Amino acid sequence: MTGRTSTGDSALTSAHHSPFGALREQLLDAAEQFAGSPVAVSGILSGLVDDVDRALREELEIFPVCHHSPASALAMVRRLREKQPKVIYLELCEDLQPLLTELRNCRLPVALQAFATDLDGFPKESAPLSVVAPITEASAEYQAISYALETPGVELVLVDRSVDHVFQWDGKEESPPVQAKEEGAGLHGDAVGVEIGDLRPRFAELEEHLLHHGKVRHWSEWWDQYVEQPLSGADYDTYRQVMVLIGSLFRRLRPDDDARTAVDEDRERYMWTRMREHLAASGADPADCLYVCGAFHAASHVEQFGLRSTAAFEISPRTGTKWLYGLIPSSHSAIEAQFGLASGSVSIAAATWAKALTRSRLTPFQLEGQKGARKRAAKLPPPVPRGEVADKLTGFLSRPPALDPLDDAELVNWSVDIVRLARRNGYLASTADAIAVYETSILLAGMRNRARPTPYDFQDAAVTCIEKDAVPGRRDIRRLCEILLGGDRLGEVGYDALPPLARNVYDRLAPLGLDLEKRTIQRALLDLNAQPELVPCSDLLWMLRYLLPSDAVRPIMGERRLGERSIQESWDLAFGKHQRSIIELGYEGVTIEQVLEQRLRRSVHDPKATAAVALAAVEDSILFLGSRRFADELGARAVELLAAERTVDDAPEVLRRIRRLLAYYRANEPELPAWCESFVTAGYAHYCTLLPTAFVDDDTGVRQVAAMLGFLFTMESLALALGCDRAQLELAVQQSHPETPDKVALLWAAHHQLGLLPIAALRTRVDELLANPLVIPSFPRYIMGFVQAMEPAPGLAGFVVEVISKAFGRLPDNVLLPWLPKLITTLRDGAAELVPVLIREAGRTFPGSLTAVDAWTPPWTPRPKPATAASAPVAAGPVASLLGAHPDACDAVAGLLGCAGEWRVAGAAGSEQQEVSALLAEHPEPVLAVAGLLT
Repeated sequence: MTGRTSTGDSALTSAHHSPFGALREQLLDAAEQFAGSPVAVSGILSGLVDDVDRALREELEIFPVCHHSPASALAMVRRLREKQPKVIYLELCEDLQPLLTELRNCRLPVALQAFATDLDGFPKESAPLSVVAPITEASAEYQAISYALETPGVELVLVDRSVDHVFQWDGKEESPPVQAKEEGAGLHGDAVGVEIGDLRPRFAELEEHLLHHGKVRHWSEWWDQYVEQPLSGADYDTYRQVMVLIGSLFRRLRPDDDARTAVDEDRERYMWTRMREHLAASGADPADCLYVCGAFHAASHVEQFGLRSTAAFEISPRTGTKWLYGLIPSSHSAIEAQFGLASGSVSIAAATWAKALTRSRLTPFQLEGQKGARKRAAKLPPPVPRGEVADKLTGFLSRPPALDPLDDAELVNWSVDIVRLARRNGYLASTADAIAVYETSILLAGMRNRARPTPYDFQDAAVTCIEKDAVPGRRDIRRLCEILLGGDRLGEVGYDALPPLARNVYDRLAPLGLDLEKRTIQRALLDLNAQPELVPCSDLLWMLRYLLPSDAVRPIMGERRLGERSIQESWDLAFGKHQRSIIELGYEGVTIEQVLEQRLRRSVHDPKATAAVALAAVEDSILFLGSRRFADELGARAVELLAAERTVDDAPEVLRRIRRLLAYYRANEPELPAWCESFVTAGYAHYCTLLPTAFVDDDTGVRQVAAMLGFLFTMESLALALGCDRAQLELAVQQSHPETPDKVALLWAAHHQLGLLPIAALRTRVDELLANPLVIPSFPRYIMGFVQAMEPAPGLAGFVVEVISKAFGRLPDNVLLPWLPKLITTLRDGAAELVPVLIREAGRTFPGSLTAVDAWTPPWTPRPKPATAASAPVAAGPVASLLGAHPDACDAVAGLLGCAGEWRVAGAAGSEQQEVSALLAEHPEPVLAVAGLLT
């Protein structure tokens, strides 16, 4: 790169030929008297004048603007009608140009957006990348766009860096973090905002100084008071010189170590390079061109500044990232949150714009067919030739600003309307409060040296006089003031400007008969039996429910599960509020089905994907897509993920989902898919291998181990049928040696399920624990293990009720009472699906009334044997002889059932009648019940 051209240097050094020579001399004298030495201050002041002089002497007319400034928009309307340029160069990302014509189909404010998910050249973890450039009617940029698109023979050229270069040059530092406090403040999401004409001092001490001496709270109020209001009625030359002066001031006072300086200078080099290229290619006359840029860039110091510059700037190539472009709805609060403006400042700017148009009788430019705007004539007067540049700064800086007088009617209306709004929102406001707001507004304006109360003064007065205690509702007085002064205007993207997917969604939901573009919540009622033509709408709504935010599509009645379909459904739809989300779905595919398939496939191939995630994707594909091929693809991926896992953290989720999928396929398919069989066999081997380690690993919870055992025992029959070996499970259980009480109880349950530990022996172990004083403090943990053991061994439900009953009956209060909250939380969080089993078993075990409790004897309590004169004989016969000759089978069954007894010799003294009598005497309940039925 070369230095400044000789032409630019001569323009700066020949001060006596400049129309600002007198102003420069005056500022140097003032600096010398003020500072005592014309070194630092005089250099800054002289540099400000040089920047203004250089910008105004440039052959290509530079129009400095401020982002969403009514004064800039008014000056733009006046200048376009006077000059009527043939070419307009606009500071906006050059690859957003095709979107500008789609603004005709939108209701402002909207934002131009570039979106990318498939990154090439950027870190993959930063996806998705998004850039937005909001457009409002009260902005100079929109007026320039409308003029260029509606005037024949006018060319609009976007000259700022491409969206790709925004992220190449680390553009994420361009906008402050979004603080979405209001309803529409999150419409831009986490997108990077492209700032057009951002004018705010990056020198914190300067901003603090201006706010303090201006007696204002924030920068937006200072700008409105000291720049917007004085410039709204100024002529073009005055406006232009003042804006360049402000841009130069902020530029020269920016700290040297500000990281944004290098990026801003590269942007300026980029824009001047593009403009010179266009002029050389088109042959346009610079006198018929207009360069619209931020006031900060108008006072540029780069060597590429100006059409006469010969300094080269090499523009780096774009990356291979595929960018998608579209329009998304915006709002005043979203713009404020995106660019760090004060709440309500954009709404106040819109009200100022409307009032200034009425006062100045200007007709702004607008696109033909623009939604939400009044039709205005677009007749242009003959162009007015421009004379020589004259010094307007001296007069503007030497006289106080001409402030508007007090508008009594306007202030009275504000005061009355805010009281009316406050009463509607629950405040106890009255006419006295309206009078107080009126007087306080005038008082605050006088304290701040203002002849006329501004909307900010009115806001402060309303908060002081009406909001006396607590806010009764969602909206406070400051928010009500913003609504009164114009509100948070929300934009809308028209149907013709939507991507194909969004239009397809609206078309497919047309049978519902709803206006989906409304921002209100609408209720859709679907009777799928009476109106089968609404079944495709139901399918689409369920897919949108999966893809969109939860409050965009919300089911009120109806559900969709595996093997189940609702016959009636009711939905709350808020598509108007979530239009941005629907539009961004269009960046991912052409149809909803394609987007859903891509997301499911992306979820299972994510580096952090697990087998549980893959099973969930299989379930979703069955519910929403109904594609057997795609479900098999996802299921095969689930098998791969399960075999590669080295932890069992997701074992409960895996068990729950594979059970549900197996039940679905068994009920609806002639045979299980191949991936299900592979998943069962792989899971059986996988969990058998990890079981001994999981039992002793402190990081593995008892719920995870119980889920592993649940998988192994409940899938055992299928796994054995598919070729697995049961000895693998037996060896895994035998090799497990846990130390914690809950896992010990779980291991005992596993031994019982394998037939290695009879119920009588298990009951004996529990009784021994309760009888051991050293074990009693940790006995609740054994109970936790037994509760979780109902997952692999549901037949133990009665035994778990027995153990809990014994614990409540025998544990001391100092152990029982601290444990009860933990029991409740454990049952709620870790075993919610097991609670109904426990309750059902307890209902079978305990008596049904309180009166029967006193006489009730628990079934696990041994009953005394009735006294008999002689032992009851055993019936003789071939069966008795066979059992007596081979007692092993009966002994094994009795051991499993927990029955104790002894063998007696057949043919002993007594009779069969005596044996039956003894049996009935021991158990009289059946006889009494039969007698009751017969009487």
